[in-house]
Amino acid sequence: MRRTLTALIALSLSACSGGGGGSVSGGGGSTGSVTPTPTTPTPTAAGCTLRERQDWAAAQLNEWYLFPETLPASLDPTPYASVGAYVDALTATARAQGRDRYFTYVTSIAEENAYYNSGSSAGFGFRLYLDGNRLYSAETFEGTSALTAGIDRGTEIQAIGTSAANLRNVSDILAGGGTAALTDALGPNTAGTSRTMRVNDAAGGTRVVTIAKTDYALAPVSSRYGAKIIDDGGHRVGYVNLRTFINTADSPLRAAFAQFRAAGVTEVIVDVRYNGGGLVSIAELMGNLMGANRATSDVFDYMTFRPSKSAENSTAYFAPQTQSIAPTRVAFIGTSSTASASELIVAGMLPYLGTNLALVGTNTYGKPVGQIAIDKTACDDRFRIIAFALQNRDHQGAYFTGLAGTVRASCRASDDIAYPMGDPREASTRAALDFIQGKSCTPISAVTATAAARSATETGSAAAHELLAPAQPSVPQRDVPGMF
Repeated sequence: MRRTLTALIALSLSACSGGGGGSVSGGGGSTGSVTPTPTTPTPTAAGCTLRERQDWAAAQLNEWYLFPETLPASLDPTPYASVGAYVDALTATARAQGRDRYFTYVTSIAEENAYYNSGSSAGFGFRLYLDGNRLYSAETFEGTSALTAGIDRGTEIQAIGTSAANLRNVSDILAGGGTAALTDALGPNTAGTSRTMRVNDAAGGTRVVTIAKTDYALAPVSSRYGAKIIDDGGHRVGYVNLRTFINTADSPLRAAFAQFRAAGVTEVIVDVRYNGGGLVSIAELMGNLMGANRATSDVFDYMTFRPSKSAENSTAYFAPQTQSIAPTRVAFIGTSSTASASELIVAGMLPYLGTNLALVGTNTYGKPVGQIAIDKTACDDRFRIIAFALQNRDHQGAYFTGLAGTVRASCRASDDIAYPMGDPREASTRAALDFIQGKSCTPISAVTATAAARSATETGSAAAHELLAPAQPSVPQRDVPGMF
C-alpha cells in the first residue's frame, strides 16, 4: 500500500494524527470507551531521562523536518524544562515564518491511539464558541453528559463553578485571566471532573446544571444532522458534516454517499467548518467518494518530502468506490478552524470542478503540510514532525494563509449558531444552497478569517466568533477545535 515509511508508524495529514485499523457503522454516539492512561516516563526508565528524550527529538528533526534550513545549528537543551519546550525552540524560525504553527510536537502514544482508532476521549462533550466575552456551545456530541443536560448548539454558558455556591460569570473569568482562566475553570480532561454551570437557551430558559466529564467515543458524523438530503424548494442537495478524520469515519461517510448515489444526487454540501484535520487516508476516501467519474490515473494529491528524503515522495490517485458519486457542484463550508485534511479535500477536488466548487463561510486556517509519527515507545512519546508538503494535481499547495486565495469561487457567510448545522435557515448552509443553485454572493477575502484565529490559538487571547482553544490542547482538541 502506498505511503508506508520504513521505521515510521504512520503517515498522516493533521495537527495530530496516526493510529490505524478498525471502523464502526455510521450514526450515533457511543459511550463506555475508556481513555488509556498514558505511561509517565521516569528519569530511571531506559532512554527516558529528559536529556535523552530531548536529544532523541532533536535527532529526528535533523533527519526528517521539512524545513531543515530553519533549524538552529546547535541549541543547548539544558534551559528547557520539557521536550515540548525544546521542540518549540528548535522550530521557532519556521513558526515565525508561518510554516509550522505548533504542528510539530510530542504527544502520548496511548492517548493518540485511543482517539484515532475510536474517537475515545474524556470531556463534557461539546465545542465551545466565544463571541466576545460570551460563551456558547457551537456543537454538542451524541452520547455525552452535555447533551443529556440539555446543552446543545446555541446554548449560552453564562457562569461556571465547582458548585452552585461559587459560580463565576464567564465575562468575569475572561476579564481576570483571559481564555487560559476560562479553560482552567472548565477543569482537567479527566473522567469524573464535575462543574456546575448557569446556562440559557430558547428551549429551556435560564437554569443551573451540574455535569461531569465522562469517557465517550466521538461519532465523526452526527446521527442527528451529519448526513442527509436537503429538499431546497424541490432542489435536492446532499449534505454531509464531518467532525474529524479518524478511522471510524469510514463507514458513515460511505453510507452518506451511498444515500446520495441511490437518490441520484450530484450536488453536495461538505461541511467541515470546525474540522481541524486528521488521517490522510480518510481525506483520500472522501475524495474517492466524489470521484465516480475520475480515472485511476487522475491525481488527487502529491506528497513531497525534503530533498534528502525524496525517495519517500508519492502520488495519490483517485480510486472510485461503489458508493461514489460524480459531483456536478460542491460547496465546502469552512472557517478559520478548517485545517489540514479538510483543506486537502478542497484542494484535491479543485482542478476537476473549477468554479463548480466553492468555499463558503470564511477563509480556512492554512496548513498544506503534514506530519509523520515516530515513536519512543518506552517513554510513551510520539513525535509528530512536519515532514511533507501536499499539492493537488495542478501543484497548488502553498496556501499557508488559507484557501480563499486558491479557490476560484467563494461565498462569505456567518456561522449562525441560532440554527442547527445543515438547516437551510442557518447562514452558511443557506449560502451553500444558494451557490448550488447558481445565485450570486460576496466572495471571501483571502485575509479575513485567519489572523485573529491564529493569534487566539497561539497566545490564548480571546477573539470574537472563535472556538475556545486551550494553550496546551489534548490530542482530540487539536483535530476537534473547541472540544471540552
